[in-house]
Amino acid sequence: MTEDVSQRFVDFDQWSTKDAIEAMYEGQLKAIASIKPALDDIAHAADMAAKRLKKNGRLIYVGAGTSGRLAVQDGAELGPTFGWPAERVVFCMAGGMQALTISAEGAEDSYEDGLQKLCEENVGKDDVVIGVAASGTTPFTLGALHQASMQHALTIGIANNPDAPVLTNVNHPILVQTGSEIIAGSTRMKAGTAQKAILNMLSTAIMTRLGRVYKGLMVDMIASNQKLEIRAVKMVCDLAKCSKDVASVSLEQANMNIKTAVLIAHGQSHTSSEHILLKEDGNLRRALEHINRD
Repeated sequence: MTEDVSQRFVDFDQWSTKDAIEAMYEGQLKAIASIKPALDDIAHAADMAAKRLKKNGRLIYVGAGTSGRLAVQDGAELGPTFGWPAERVVFCMAGGMQALTISAEGAEDSYEDGLQKLCEENVGKDDVVIGVAASGTTPFTLGALHQASMQHALTIGIANNPDAPVLTNVNHPILVQTGSEIIAGSTRMKAGTAQKAILNMLSTAIMTRLGRVYKGLMVDMIASNQKLEIRAVKMVCDLAKCSKDVASVSLEQANMNIKTAVLIAHGQSHTSSEHILLKEDGNLRRALEHINRD
């Protein structure tokens, strides 16, 4: 379906720019609307992925072309946003990471390359592998997902065509039927928009279930620049109901770890704060309940 030519757009190149832009806008809206039937599948996949990742598992993103680039973008943002460790995210991009900026279209045709890449990464049962392919037939992605399944990793497949192989060989298939594109086969448009939104929802839900979000705040955020340091101080102020001075001192004592700083601002020592968070699996809500019980 993503390769179909829509009769509505056969003369698209002769349309006015305004009409063309309006049609593309409508297409983007339809792409987002097409996700709604898959919301239950996305939620279930996120819950199961979070359970698997509570150990020491990794998030492994697999894709080619547009799908691969979107997958890499999602994974790359997990560190600064949620403090997800760099060693626990892996990018399996057809053609290698250089394919992010220089197209390597032929690289997606090798099933063996995808399989080999997951072999090299020693994929295992604690890992979660997300394969993204608009067509759902990309050999590279299928090979990687096959190897992941053979090693009992949790597998999630995202595709835009029904009955696609990417959806039939995974633990959690996520189908979003975006249909034909304004420019036939240009899945960087509707299909890409839907994929980006799904990846955002999926990874954010996983991180939330893992306790990396509290009261709508990114409490595992890495304060890597001045703007984020200011944001971290405000978070501690809001969550500990303390002054900026107390928040700043607490963050300094906590080595800029927001969760630890919140507990320090509540009167805990650095050591006890870390101990409580470790006992509560890094969940700040439960850690605060812990000190309130005491």
